[in-house]
Amino acid sequence: MKKIKEFLNKKNQTTTTNRKRVGIIMLFLTIALFLLFTFRLSHIIVTGTVAGTSLNEKTKDLYEVHENLEAKRGSIFDRSGNVLVEDAVSFSLYAILDENYTDLDGKKRYVQEKDWQAIAEIFEKYVKIDKETTLKQLQPSVNEQGEKITNVEFGTNGRNLSFETKNQIEKELEDKQITGIYFKEEKKRNYLTGNFASYFIGFTQQDDKGNQQGVMGIEEAYNDALSGENGSRSYEINSSLGDVKPGSVKETKPVNGEDIYTTLDSNLQFYLEELMDTVAKDYSPEYATATLMEAKTGNILATSQRPSFELDTKNGVNDPNFNWRNILVEDVFEPGSTMKSMLIASAIEEHKFDENERFRSGSIQIDDAKINDWNSGQGAGDMTFRQGLAWSSNVGMVQLQQRMPELWQDYLVKFGFGQSTNFGLSGEASGEIQNRTTVDQAMTAYGQGISVTNLQMLQAYSAIANGGNMLKPNIISKTVSADGKETITEPEVTGTPISSETANKVLEYMKDVTTDPEFGKGHEYAIDGLNVSAKTGTAEFFENGSYQKQEYLHSVVTITPTEDPKYIFYMTLKKPVLQGVSANDIISGVSNKLVQRAMVELE
Repeated sequence: MKKIKEFLNKKNQTTTTNRKRVGIIMLFLTIALFLLFTFRLSHIIVTGTVAGTSLNEKTKDLYEVHENLEAKRGSIFDRSGNVLVEDAVSFSLYAILDENYTDLDGKKRYVQEKDWQAIAEIFEKYVKIDKETTLKQLQPSVNEQGEKITNVEFGTNGRNLSFETKNQIEKELEDKQITGIYFKEEKKRNYLTGNFASYFIGFTQQDDKGNQQGVMGIEEAYNDALSGENGSRSYEINSSLGDVKPGSVKETKPVNGEDIYTTLDSNLQFYLEELMDTVAKDYSPEYATATLMEAKTGNILATSQRPSFELDTKNGVNDPNFNWRNILVEDVFEPGSTMKSMLIASAIEEHKFDENERFRSGSIQIDDAKINDWNSGQGAGDMTFRQGLAWSSNVGMVQLQQRMPELWQDYLVKFGFGQSTNFGLSGEASGEIQNRTTVDQAMTAYGQGISVTNLQMLQAYSAIANGGNMLKPNIISKTVSADGKETITEPEVTGTPISSETANKVLEYMKDVTTDPEFGKGHEYAIDGLNVSAKTGTAEFFENGSYQKQEYLHSVVTITPTEDPKYIFYMTLKKPVLQGVSANDIISGVSNKLVQRAMVELE
């Protein structure tokens, strides 16, 4: 037992031995932790990531600044270079309510309660914000999260302020030593005209990112070209000094948007808008459209519709009768007798027409349908086919159509009906040619059973006015890029459906509409000193499953002067209130005045 105890005592750890052993253990643990730390640090240095997060990216977030360099949106001009639409600077009011908002000298830079009443009076004076609204905004309040609101704005009246208004407010605030009111600079689209081809020009609205997006018209169709390309600037901040780190600036310059020059003549456009205002006020049509186009180029000089709206104020947009459609481009309708000129042109071209050949007006039977002349089938006795155009006989036109039923359908396509003119604005309609039955085909001879657009009618009549060459209607004269490169829009011939000889003949026959004392049904369109070729139309329109009796779409096309056409005018008038006047009286009050002014101003 004694030997055993001696052995066990030798094995027992002494204090010194324990300390050594603990020291050895701690040394190994320290070495292991150092190696682990070294490995981890090496991994971070080599990969540049911690837990999958890039340290470089985090550093950039802390010390790299990114700025968006906004491109200037292009301007829109008339044909003479007068600005119609441009980017401008505006200002918005806001107030700082945070009592901690002081400068380095401890001077208060927030709105103080003692100044509330004076601020309310200034706002009412310069931006028409009522005092109660201002005082309510300046009252201390909290948001939905219960946090104190430290800055406030002042609604619609406090936005889009001019530089002059800003200066006036700032001066009065300074005179009264009022602090805490500030202005935020913003870009806005400045429309320099009121009701001015509004649907063709269009307007912009801000998207969720604050960028201007075209809503309709040229602003929408040419949005990308007008917008240009935004640039950017980035740089690193020196963390120790807080200034820009040398050599860190990277910049991509913005490319400003293209300027667009329209074909519109401002003087004629303003005059047309005045004339259309009178029509809308005095005769309350469901809608009205009017366009004046150059015969030799297809360039639109003036165009308007009612209902419409003010480009600058947007007055009319909230009207319950406001129509978001560009009727001139997007709507289709049955044109009525203005289609007869194309029927005559086709018949002449196919040698199916003899101007002296006579027919019996009144009515004609086509299969199971009876087609009447416009005076309830009474007619006007015997007349020549030339007189039939002037008198606008449905019977005469149907007889000519019956001589070339298939060819007439082909000519409708040649004249561009049933297909888009590719005018360039969004939503352009194509229309439709009804040709399922013999009756359908016969009806197209006098403009029923076929749907067209204003642009298609202008295009088709350009062939008659321009020696057989059909021109695409156009509203853009040129675009100019930010570096000054011009792209000119040249007249575009879209077809030659008839010969020059045929075109001249039709012009002569259309002149009978204004001059023939017996058969002419458009004497209202005669202009002293000028030969005017014209064709009127009165069409029933199809609504609610049937043609509306005693409700009409009235229209006219005039080409002036007959011997050397310069202008094509086309107007439609749906359901006007006729009180002691005819539709021709109303339309001629627009067409004659506008054409006469064009002949004087543009010659």
